[in-house]
Amino acid sequence: MDKQTLSFQAEVKQILHLVTHSLYSNKEIFLRELVSNASDACDKLRFEALDKPELFEDAPQLEVRIWFDAEKKTMTIRDNGIGMSAEEAVAHLGTIAKSGTREFMAKLEGEQKKDANLIGQFGVGFYSGFIVADRMTVESRRAGLPADQGVRWSSEGTGEFEVEAIERTERGTDVILHLREGEEEFLSAWKLKSIVGKYSDHISLPVLMKKQRWDDEKNEQVTTEEWEPVNKAAALWTRSKSDITDAQYQEFYKQISYDSEAPLAYTHNRVEGRSEYTQLLYVPAKAPFDLWNRDKRGGVKLYVKRVFIMDDAEALMPVYLRFVKGVIDSADLPLNVSRELLQESRDVKAIREGSTKRVLSMLESLADSEDAAERERYANFWKEFGAVVKEGMGEDLQNQERLARLLRFASTTVDEGVSLADYVKRMKDGQEPIYYITADTLAAARNSPQLEIFRKKGIEVLLLTDRVDEWMLSHFYEFDGHPLQSVAKGSFDLGKLQDDEEKKQAEDVATAFKPVLERLKTALKDRAKDVRATSRLVDSPACIVVEEGDMSSHLARMLKQAGQGAPKSMPILEVNPAHALVKRLEGDERFDELAQVIFDQALLAEGGQLDDPAAYVQRINRLLTGA
Repeated sequence: MDKQTLSFQAEVKQILHLVTHSLYSNKEIFLRELVSNASDACDKLRFEALDKPELFEDAPQLEVRIWFDAEKKTMTIRDNGIGMSAEEAVAHLGTIAKSGTREFMAKLEGEQKKDANLIGQFGVGFYSGFIVADRMTVESRRAGLPADQGVRWSSEGTGEFEVEAIERTERGTDVILHLREGEEEFLSAWKLKSIVGKYSDHISLPVLMKKQRWDDEKNEQVTTEEWEPVNKAAALWTRSKSDITDAQYQEFYKQISYDSEAPLAYTHNRVEGRSEYTQLLYVPAKAPFDLWNRDKRGGVKLYVKRVFIMDDAEALMPVYLRFVKGVIDSADLPLNVSRELLQESRDVKAIREGSTKRVLSMLESLADSEDAAERERYANFWKEFGAVVKEGMGEDLQNQERLARLLRFASTTVDEGVSLADYVKRMKDGQEPIYYITADTLAAARNSPQLEIFRKKGIEVLLLTDRVDEWMLSHFYEFDGHPLQSVAKGSFDLGKLQDDEEKKQAEDVATAFKPVLERLKTALKDRAKDVRATSRLVDSPACIVVEEGDMSSHLARMLKQAGQGAPKSMPILEVNPAHALVKRLEGDERFDELAQVIFDQALLAEGGQLDDPAAYVQRINRLLTGA
């Protein structure tokens, strides 16, 4: 075939213009794409050779080689894969039959015009070479064709390309990049090796480069004629678990996470079924400093058939598991998958669900282990990540029941580590609800007046002090048939835990105390929705509660601190008729003053803030001096 000059398809011309004028934010992506294409060519040969083993010719060992010539400013990527005929070179390199081409160009012309990753997401990776090259030459021969049917394709990335027949003894393809001015950084063995290590380390084929050695006479690194692999060529997660040591698992974790500590736990599985993928997932031992930044991209590394696609593929892991590190390698997703496509894919949804369940199983095995050391590891995990896991109670309703069994709290009985299952086992006969209280600190929760009757009767109450707890409780209502009940909400009723005599005594006291309650309601009409007698208090004169269904005072305070408005609602004051200070109200000429002091003290004991602290101090001073 004589040399021919042909025109690119219209879409190719547009892409080439955008590639050469727009893609410069991450130039090194070109090598990932060309190595990936070379690997694909070898995979195609391996597939065709199943029926025609003669296609291997005299070179059954498949490989990719990379070298450069600093003087000529060229760089070459060679594979001994399936290769191309002249017709295929024209068809594959001059036209695009990809449905995503228009979307690719629309994105490049829009806000993402500097994002070089896009070129790999839409199957036009070959043209990424023009990011760094002002001319590309491709020399190839298809496996099975005679040596005189090789082809040379070349273009400067403008409107045309040239094709001619050449003599080529080796099957496969050479892609030769003639680097443009200013791209000399890619004429460095160290640079190329680092790019291969970053993006193509787990290509299943060996990627070879010429070995470097130190020349004492020249006092510099020189290139030898000996080839060496620059990638591992065998992804850890593709190997059998029986062939991998614990030390190797830990070392791999440190490589992908940049963590100096060993992981807390890991799980390695191959999943087959509707969606086929391999997962190697790790739970770190320590929380990262930016754990609470929900806007930061989190997630695992995504590979497709051992080709690296993206870091932090958050679509593969729910936000509440954003601390999980690792690799998911799919056999079904396309190599041109984008973040947008990840959100919509049914395969991705299956991977996400399967990986979430695998992580939860890993945590359950620690939490429920009979080994005390394993349970201690889970306790350490909960200290680091427990507050984040609680987010899942509202975000992952499908797994809410499993997550509920992983929750741990402090309580009035145990300082920390109380599971809901443990709490239920210790419930009093006749107790129906799981009682809890929310507060800013553990000390504030433990010393709350609302707990006095529970402490007296030996009823355990969970102490919830994480900021996420209030949000969690808005999505979580019961556990194993037992409703969750705040001790600071609604009217006081212990149900079967109070005998008839106690209930009758409480009713009699409330009736006798009614005149005082009416005066208190009048004195506090601008501050309290209602005032009522209660038997929940033992040592304190009063406490603040809210109606069942209303926002808790604790949540209202948090919203206010965050600069957000909370619904305006007045609390309820419950008073203890048996307390000396409350008894003193009746007949005291300073009734209104004492009423305000009792309310303020109840507010402070509950963790609230006074609107006018100076007025409170003045009232206390007047009472102390008898003024």
